[in-house]
Amino acid sequence: MTPETVAQLTRLRHELHQSPELSGQEKETAARVAGELRARGADQVLTGIGGHGVAGVYDSGRVGPTVAIRCELDGLPIQELSDVAYASRVPGKAHLCGHDGHMVTVLGVADHLSQNRPETGRVILVFQAAEETGQGAVAYRSDPKFSEIAPDYVFSLHNLPGLTLGEVQLCEGSANCASRGMKIVLTGKTSHAAAPQDGVSPAGALSALMPSFATLGQGGLLNAEFALTTVTHVSLGEPTFGVAPGRAELWVTLRTVADERMQHLMAEAEALVAQAARDQGLGYEITYEDVFEACVNAPEAVDILNRSCADTGVLCELTTSPQKFSEDFGQFGKGSKAAMFWLGSGINQPQLHNPDFDFPDALIPVGTGIFLAAIQQVLGPLTPR
Repeated sequence: MTPETVAQLTRLRHELHQSPELSGQEKETAARVAGELRARGADQVLTGIGGHGVAGVYDSGRVGPTVAIRCELDGLPIQELSDVAYASRVPGKAHLCGHDGHMVTVLGVADHLSQNRPETGRVILVFQAAEETGQGAVAYRSDPKFSEIAPDYVFSLHNLPGLTLGEVQLCEGSANCASRGMKIVLTGKTSHAAAPQDGVSPAGALSALMPSFATLGQGGLLNAEFALTTVTHVSLGEPTFGVAPGRAELWVTLRTVADERMQHLMAEAEALVAQAARDQGLGYEITYEDVFEACVNAPEAVDILNRSCADTGVLCELTTSPQKFSEDFGQFGKGSKAAMFWLGSGINQPQLHNPDFDFPDALIPVGTGIFLAAIQQVLGPLTPR
C-alpha cells in the first residue's frame, strides 16, 4: 500500500468518524460505503442487506471459492470526549469501538482489488449493520440477497486495546463470549406512601435479586463453565414521595464462553426471578435483548490467518482464551469457515466504548495486508486486470 493510499484512507476514516450512525440507522454510512466500492471498481454492489448492509463483489470470472471480508457500520450512543480535529459532529453518538477504522481497512482491500483480481473465485467485502445490538449479522445472513454471496470463508478483525500496536492475537476455538441482556419487570400494586401495607411493592424482591445475581455468575476462568452476571440498570417506582412503588425493572447481562452454558445460566436466572416474585406476591415478565451467540473460530480459517500474519511479517500470538466481550461475527460461521483476529491498538490505548477511544490509523495498512494475504492463500495470486 502506497503512502498516498494510506493518506487517502486515513482521511476517509476521519470523515466517517465525524458522522457516526447508531445500529439500524446507518443509512448515510452505507450509502457512502457503496459509493466508495463503486469508485473502486467493484463488479457488483449489493445494498439493503439485512437493513443497511452492503456487499462489494470482486469476481475473477473463474470457478473457485468465495472469500468474504467482513466489517461493521455502526457507532455507539456515547458522547465522545476528544480534542482531535475530526471528533464526532453528532451529539451523543461516536465511533468509539473502531468500526470506522474497520470499514476503511476493508476499503483498503477494495483499493487493491480495483486493480488486481483473484486468480479464481470471488472476494466479497461485507459491510454489516447493527453489530452493537447483536441483530446485524443474523439479519444480514437471513436476507435473500445473502444467497448471492454464500461465502466459503469469512474473515474479520477487531482492534484490541491492551495488545501491542500492530500485533495480532488469534484464538483457536472460542473467540468471543456469548452474552444477552435479561430484562426483568416486576409488577405489584401501588399505594399511598402513608399506607404502603395496602399495596404490593417490588422493593423487597428487587433488593433480594441484586445480590443473588451478583453471586450467580462470578466470572473466573474462561472455560466451558465460565458464567458472569452483571447488573446494568435498576428502576423502582416513580420519582415521587407520595406513592409506594408497584413496578420495578432490573436489567442483567448474562455472559458465558459456551452457548450450552448460556442455556443453563438463563434457566438459573429465571428460577431466581420466579422464586423472588412468588415470595413477594408479584407478577413478572422476562425478555431478552442484545443476544449474541458465542463466536467460534474454525480451525481451517485460523490456519489461514496465522500464515497470513507470517507472510506479512506481523507477530501473531495463538491463544485458547476468548475475549469476554461479545461479537455477532459468530453468525457467519454457520455455513462458512470463519475466523476473527484481534489487531493490537496499543498497550495504553483507552478501552473500547470509552469516551476517549480512537482507532489508530497506523493499523489500516496492517489489517489490509493480512486480509489480502488470506485472500491469496485461498484464491491464488491477485493479478492485474
